[in-house]
Amino acid sequence: MKDLPFIEELISVFEKLPGVGHKTATRYAYYVIEKYSLEDIEKASDILLNTMSHIHKCHECGMFTTSDLCDICKDPSRDHQKVLVVKDYKDLISIERTGQYNGVYHCLGGLISAYDGISPEELNLEQLERKASKGEISEVIMALSLSPAGDITASFIEKILRKYPNLTVSRIGYGLPAGSDLEYADELTIKRALEYRVINRK
Repeated sequence: MKDLPFIEELISVFEKLPGVGHKTATRYAYYVIEKYSLEDIEKASDILLNTMSHIHKCHECGMFTTSDLCDICKDPSRDHQKVLVVKDYKDLISIERTGQYNGVYHCLGGLISAYDGISPEELNLEQLERKASKGEISEVIMALSLSPAGDITASFIEKILRKYPNLTVSRIGYGLPAGSDLEYADELTIKRALEYRVINRK
């Protein structure tokens, strides 16, 4: 038996979530219909609308925020001369949890990948190069996954930053297994990766 026609649209909404296939989406849809009250639905709808209308990306680093600048970029106690480049907000949060990094961040919004159709132009690089060109930063730390896409992206960024001689570029590389993502690494592993980062150029 096919899914009930009036539920198919709801199923398609859940299928858009990462890692959710048709079977799981169908289970979610029927669960919502069976278990959620109209009040629950209205509350969830209000939360989603409120979230989407107030949250945007920080003008400086690309992290999600409700104001022009995120809390990290606004924090005067952070070392704003040091920028740690991450793939996205998930990696940023993983590093913040360690409490071992006191600089600021730069979220790329992805990694260069021909397979996924992501080109350099689609990454958030404009603000990073602007800071480098104006001498606002002294070190850029690459905290990208040890994967082909991560390596290609790091090399591409290093090539861009090479024209700024007073800028130090480094990569974290101690204790992170090849092919792994930062969001799945434990706090001790990330701490060691930061402590033993490799300086590529001064």
